[in-house]
Amino acid sequence: QVQLVESGGGLVQPGGSLRLSCAASGSIFSIYSMGWYRQAPGKQRELVASITSGSANYGSSVLGRFTISRANAKNTVYLQMNSLKPEDTAVYYCNAQVSAISGYWGQGTQVTVSS
Repeated sequence: QVQLVESGGGLVQPGGSLRLSCAASGSIFSIYSMGWYRQAPGKQRELVASITSGSANYGSSVLGRFTISRANAKNTVYLQMNSLKPEDTAVYYCNAQVSAISGYWGQGTQVTVSS
């Protein structure tokens, strides 16, 4: 089992920045990738960014604005979000994959971009 705890969400004005954190505990040795997804009201959950030991992958809507990083010693993954837009408003979920078809989810953290 893997437990994921997210933090860092909140309310920010358009053009602002936020950093999300996700700390993993439990069977962390089994994790081979971590990432962030988001879900806005009435929309499907979508990939924001993911990271393995070798590379990072981003959704097209956040490319160039968001940066994912991982601190292995702290079992933590971060999402630095810059130049935020109202359409970035969503619940952001941390994900940890232990195989291609098996993963774990955090409880979600709300990000609201509004003036």
